[in-house]
Amino acid sequence: MSDIPGENDQPDPSDPLDSFDEIIDAETTRDPDLAVIEAGSRTLRTQGGPPQADIPGRPADPEVDKALREVEAELATRWGETKLEPSVARIAALMDVLGEPQRSYPSIHITGTNGKTSTARMIEALLGAFELRTGRYTSPHVQSITERISLDGAAISAERFIETYQDIKPYVEMVDARQEYRLSFFEVLTGMAYAAFADAPVDVAVVEVGMGGSWDATNVIDGDVAVVTPIDLDHTDRLGSTPGEIATEKAGIVKQDATVILAQQPVDAAQVMLKKAVDVNATVAREGLEFGVVARQVAVGGQLVTLRGLGGEYTEIYLPLHGAHQAHNAAVALAAVEAFFGVGAQRPEPLDIDTVRKAFAAVASPGRMEVVRRSPTVVLDAAHNPAGARVTAEAVGEAFQFSRLIGVVGASGDKNVRGLLEAFEPVFAEVVVTQNSSHRAMDADELAGIAVEVFGEDRVQVEPRLPDALEAAITLAEEEGEFAGGGVLVTGSVITVGEARLLLGKG
Repeated sequence: MSDIPGENDQPDPSDPLDSFDEIIDAETTRDPDLAVIEAGSRTLRTQGGPPQADIPGRPADPEVDKALREVEAELATRWGETKLEPSVARIAALMDVLGEPQRSYPSIHITGTNGKTSTARMIEALLGAFELRTGRYTSPHVQSITERISLDGAAISAERFIETYQDIKPYVEMVDARQEYRLSFFEVLTGMAYAAFADAPVDVAVVEVGMGGSWDATNVIDGDVAVVTPIDLDHTDRLGSTPGEIATEKAGIVKQDATVILAQQPVDAAQVMLKKAVDVNATVAREGLEFGVVARQVAVGGQLVTLRGLGGEYTEIYLPLHGAHQAHNAAVALAAVEAFFGVGAQRPEPLDIDTVRKAFAAVASPGRMEVVRRSPTVVLDAAHNPAGARVTAEAVGEAFQFSRLIGVVGASGDKNVRGLLEAFEPVFAEVVVTQNSSHRAMDADELAGIAVEVFGEDRVQVEPRLPDALEAAITLAEEEGEFAGGGVLVTGSVITVGEARLLLGKG
């Protein structure tokens, strides 16, 4: 959003970010309400439109593409991300033979159930805006495996990904030979990320757990700041059947004397986190008490928020992401970066507001309420559990005025699919069920059986192939007419969203 000049400042006529109030005042011949609307629209347009998501495609060079596919094939021979042996022994052994690369930079460690990747991207953007070199490690990827490891706000190149794998491969094989089980797919990628960050080198690493916390492969770092996004039920077969039980595992990332940034949580989860903080002498900042969202309003392409941080209030922040949940993610990200810089502890003054505004205005989160087509509008969102589906359903209703919304759902068989569908039932006029290419994908006919129980037979269409499902949904949305406001939401799985993104010409 625009910067508001101080009392002694004179507006720069060459600055495209003129103040919001000045633009309104200039609209003297317009209806006052229309002037406000137009001023908001013009102010947001000066940002150059929504940020473009940094999702790499396949390498253009055939030789590089071949080499990347060979690396991917080798990684695929290892345990997948859903097959776990809860231990950090193997990754710790790898770090040991690599010379403990993860100890060469400070880190911010992120756990929780939903919102981790978006929060990580916001933290990365803020740190980068303050001229720190960042490394970000997130999972799963939307389209390309190289997305998982980011340097300076962009996915590492395919060449660098291949080089990093080849560099650590002899050490991986050495650890494999000494352990009861080979290193898993996720453990090798984690080792690659930590090695790439040390080699860069980065000033700070922003690391998202894969699953849980205590025994997650990422947990060989000692994060100066531990971030806990909202905890809800997911992976209950591995993490626990209540938020409190799940929090017990996730609390493992909270280390001695760290700072904990705690998003709003169920009571039992909050109790677990606070007890762990006491046990390790960690300092806690809680959303809704020490920091939070003061105000928010829908804006062109996103929302305008006021956040209360650890150092004070940050006003007129434009966030080019949709939904209340993203505003809360922004509050958590801001508090995490403040804590990293010592705001509220070593230093009383807040972060520079102009830098904060610039950082948030540049944030993108691919596959999270991402618009990839117009006429009709097609939105992608990677919600894959009931809690995520509920916030997505709410965000769609707030951000878009669809007269008729068609859902395309392809889910994994190990998820609470009924709960996910029930969350979307109030907002979907019809649903097209499908399946993605993953071996974990729920069979489309099985998914359809659950969908019929939730939506009724007349609101469910089955298209086992995702391209056919997209075509069917777009056709249904177009039945509303060009200007009637039909839309499509593709959801249920990160893999479904990634494949739909490619099919719709992104990446």
